[in-house]
Amino acid sequence: MTRAGHWRWPAEWEPQAAVLIAWPHRGTDWAARLDEVEETYVALAAAVARHQRCLICVRDAALERHVRARLERVGVNSGRITCLHVPYHDTWLRDSGPIVLEGAPGFAYADFRFTGWGGKFAAEQDDALAGRLIAMGVFAPGVHQRHDFALEGGAVESDGRGTLLTTWRCLHQRHPQASRDALDACLRRMLGAERVLWLEYGCLQGDDTDAHIDTLARFSPDGGIVFQHCGDPADPHHGELEAMRGQLAGLRDRAGRPYPLHPLPWARPILDEGRRLAASYANYLVINGAVLVPAYGDDADAEAARTIARAHPGREMVPVPCRPLIWQNGSLHCVTMQIPAGALAGG
Repeated sequence: MTRAGHWRWPAEWEPQAAVLIAWPHRGTDWAARLDEVEETYVALAAAVARHQRCLICVRDAALERHVRARLERVGVNSGRITCLHVPYHDTWLRDSGPIVLEGAPGFAYADFRFTGWGGKFAAEQDDALAGRLIAMGVFAPGVHQRHDFALEGGAVESDGRGTLLTTWRCLHQRHPQASRDALDACLRRMLGAERVLWLEYGCLQGDDTDAHIDTLARFSPDGGIVFQHCGDPADPHHGELEAMRGQLAGLRDRAGRPYPLHPLPWARPILDEGRRLAASYANYLVINGAVLVPAYGDDADAEAARTIARAHPGREMVPVPCRPLIWQNGSLHCVTMQIPAGALAGG
């Protein structure tokens, strides 16, 4: 619950109204492998629509017709699909979509400055996306909080009870002149949190987000933390992820207790023209009644689903093929943004 005048960022496992995605097309960076990545998006939208609404950003009516035809062919309930005509350049909605906060009463739509992951890519259309969706009346009445502060949704994780988890590497890259205390205060103020837990370690080859937390460690409803582990001493990630594991073991919850830790298995290296891709199992998506789990065609896929199931009891585990996504340096969680229950226009 929230007190009047205070905001709270619900945990991902709390009830949701919908999941927001943006469909890839030939005007996006997916053009070279569009057929492959569309198969992933079909599987993703179909999995979401079995449990709740799926909001799909499309660039025009022609793309909407194409998307609906693709989904109808696999039996998706069209009543749970809403297409939103809006311009966008890329499809990483975790980073360009709004973060929805609950208030007493109502909602706030936190709209942060999106800089293309620290200026690596053009970002004008995607920086405007959240504001456009709010102006279109997609969401329930609330407060549009436009922040002149660079932050991506994949860089921060909420337990729904006032604690955030993030990485110093990412936030320091976005704000190199800011102190830890100043960044801590900004996150608490803008996301309605009471404390921020910072990780110093953890990064993946093939990840150009500067160590987004959603590729590394996630809060879970059992009061624990699910994290990407690397048990292979010969792998170049081993030292960094072991150091992260040690830091996670030293964290304490608000009652002063250590967090139960759920280490995720490590997929075999996936290469694309010699480039290592970031195949993280921590990049899963929690929805109503289910968890959508990245699948990379690796023997570790099944073990990852079992680990996540233990941390999210009572939910169905649904694998989604994600090899096409990691070609562009992200995975399942990165291309989605959940919308809490009650935060859509019309209920």
